[in-house]
Amino acid sequence: MRAMARSPTTDAKTRNGATASPRTQDAKSLVMTAIGQMVDNGKAEWNLTTTGEIELRLLTGEVFLLGEISVTRLA
Repeated sequence: MRAMARSPTTDAKTRNGATASPRTQDAKSLVMTAIGQMVDNGKAEWNLTTTGEIELRLLTGEVFLLGEISVTRLA
């Protein structure tokens, strides 16, 4: 599941960098960095879905869908 080598925010920044405020981009970067650290520490796994969203699975059982501008809890 940990097949993603580069940051999942890379494409989002290049697509929406002109429309999103710098504060929004900073907050998103901080969240994605924290999630990446959880993945690196073995506390979570993430996949890129066929729709281009990121599915985040925590070892505690929660599942989240990380959209372009939202986070949805699936389980």
